[in-house]
Amino acid sequence: MRHPKIEQLEDHVSEALKQDLGIEKLFSVAPFDEEEVERTGDSDYSYWRSTFRAFRHNWIAMALLVLLVVILLFTFVQPYLPGQFDPNTITNGENGLPLKNQKADSVHWLGTNSIGQDLWSRVWAGTRNSLIIGISVALIEAGVGILMGVLWGYVRQLDFLFTELYNIIDNIPTTIVLILVSFLMRPGMGTIIFAMSITGWIGMARFVRNQVLIIRDRDYNVASRTLGTSTWRIMFRNLLPYLVSVIMLRMALSIPGAIGSEVFITYIGLGLPIEVCSLGNLINEGRKLMMSPNLRYQLIYPTIILSVVTVSFYIIGNAFSDAADPRNHL
Repeated sequence: MRHPKIEQLEDHVSEALKQDLGIEKLFSVAPFDEEEVERTGDSDYSYWRSTFRAFRHNWIAMALLVLLVVILLFTFVQPYLPGQFDPNTITNGENGLPLKNQKADSVHWLGTNSIGQDLWSRVWAGTRNSLIIGISVALIEAGVGILMGVLWGYVRQLDFLFTELYNIIDNIPTTIVLILVSFLMRPGMGTIIFAMSITGWIGMARFVRNQVLIIRDRDYNVASRTLGTSTWRIMFRNLLPYLVSVIMLRMALSIPGAIGSEVFITYIGLGLPIEVCSLGNLINEGRKLMMSPNLRYQLIYPTIILSVVTVSFYIIGNAFSDAADPRNHL
């Protein structure tokens, strides 16, 4: 309910404008609408919609994302296409002997390897297994590392424990851990994933911890603690949303890093069994033929796939990290 004196003052001003100043046609008192005053501002801003809109503006990252999705889908569809060979089956010729080191033709699209196996099928089977390893390791590192990192950075009582744990794990060379686990356990994809995840999460945890320390004592977090908000709610509602961009970047870089570690472990002879295709196995086999010009294709094909996958993840990760930064949103 408006005060009578306010209404009287408005009427007085209106009359002054009309009679004394003679500018009735130029100015008038705006009508008062109580509903308009109570109405609050409304915005249709969406963080994820703005993130994807900013990401779509990077056409290089979009092109590589499409290429990466096509490669990922094709690795799982390829075995069911007509005319495909089993990656471990040795192909024999008309004389009953294996078709060793045969160049590409209409039957074997990328040729065969040194024992007569179809290289096309082996390249895609190896890509599929390497991507499974890389994505699995990245998800484990992200899940464990993010949780431990947030606890490490936000709960002060846990700082000493996690710092000492980090110092112990960080001083053990990752290569030694990979070699020991691969040597002690039965070779297989599970062993490779376990070996990479043992120490891989600590790097993610330290990275997240440093980011949490920066925003832990900002005003809105102090206010939340003062109002009695639970620690878990503060971590997942106040802290993690601000770390999406940097976490996505770390995950995108973890996948090619895990694939590279698998290639290294296989290179030193402690990787996957020879019957399990992987980019590491294929590159290890191909490097033995580097000095034979006619057989270098066995190294070139898996190397091209490995390069495309690693570079794509790196560029996409950087582009998405930039797009997820609210400062880049319009």
